[in-house]
Amino acid sequence: MYKKEEALRIVEEGLKELESQKGSITVAVQKLSRASNLLEEKNYYIWAEIELGNEKYIEPLKELVSKILDEAQHGKSINLSDQTYKDLLETLTKVDIDIKFLCTTNFLLQKTNSGTGGLNKSIHHLEEHLPYLKKHGNDKTLYLNNVQERLAYVKGKCHKYLTDLYNRLKFSGTVASGFDLLKNAVDDKLLDLDPEIAEQLMLAFRSVSSDSKEEWSQALATCRRLLESLADILYPPTDENINGRTFKQNQYINRIWRFMDVAIESKSNKDMAKAHLDYLGSWMAADYTLTCKGVHTEVSQLEATKAIFHIYLMLADLLEYLNIDPQNRTTQPLITEVSLDEIEALLNVKRDVAKAIIVARVKNKGLTLKQLSEVQGVGSKTIEKAKEVFTF
Repeated sequence: MYKKEEALRIVEEGLKELESQKGSITVAVQKLSRASNLLEEKNYYIWAEIELGNEKYIEPLKELVSKILDEAQHGKSINLSDQTYKDLLETLTKVDIDIKFLCTTNFLLQKTNSGTGGLNKSIHHLEEHLPYLKKHGNDKTLYLNNVQERLAYVKGKCHKYLTDLYNRLKFSGTVASGFDLLKNAVDDKLLDLDPEIAEQLMLAFRSVSSDSKEEWSQALATCRRLLESLADILYPPTDENINGRTFKQNQYINRIWRFMDVAIESKSNKDMAKAHLDYLGSWMAADYTLTCKGVHTEVSQLEATKAIFHIYLMLADLLEYLNIDPQNRTTQPLITEVSLDEIEALLNVKRDVAKAIIVARVKNKGLTLKQLSEVQGVGSKTIEKAKEVFTF
């Protein structure tokens, strides 16, 4: 199941928990954590993890809260220019905590109040302890009114965040969702067959999704390189002349077209694939001619996006006919150059983890040890292995 579909399912379950009289706030917060992690929504994820008692985020926050309480006790106001505060905020940044986001959620007010459990009690502990407080009253550390207030606060915020994710996922548009389905399938297959071409395609898609006109032009240049690489693999240059069509080195469109003639038996599949390729060929030819004549026209985002879409559609038609062998290297390679198969074999990780590493490499335009450690499924043993077999 694709990430967005899975995240939507989890979000819907979380909302049902909150909207049910017998629902659990803890379970809803856990659902928010899982869904936001899938969607890489860091602020929501970290907020949920803090409420669930994740020590990775709790410990650095304790130091900040302790500092705030100490100064309040001595009648001092918060001075963010103070070096101690700067150091504390830098520590939070290292674990991706956005203190500005937390401050807008009334977060610190809750966490500096010991009667609500502060940072020492998770939402799970408070929810389980509530019946005792209702029956026996305050237990000298937790106070019924404060705990009820915090539970109501967490429930409200969790509902708000889940609703935001639900609206984004549910009403993002069927065209985008449909293309995501095709894109994920093509990216996944290409990562298995030729990671270098897959990276080129993902980089091109990323470029047309940006707000930069320069990146739109770069996307088209990447498309051309991608098609050239694909042609070299599928149908290397020859001296053939078939019905006036030749297949020289620079005639990469013709060579891919010829591969379709040879490899695709179904006429309907062949015609569809050729239609996408012919569009790409005419577009690239016109763009190349203008460039050679010194005519520099601005590439629109729509034009660049259409080219990327046609490449994805063409590749979707070709996927079952591609049979690309990964290149083998004998020297210790750069992490930025190795293939999917090499990552899987040399790091001894599952295929899905290897693919996630490739995606992270594209997303970060390279890969540092820190970025590798942030990939889901990569642990300390994998990091140590990576240091041994790859150059960073």
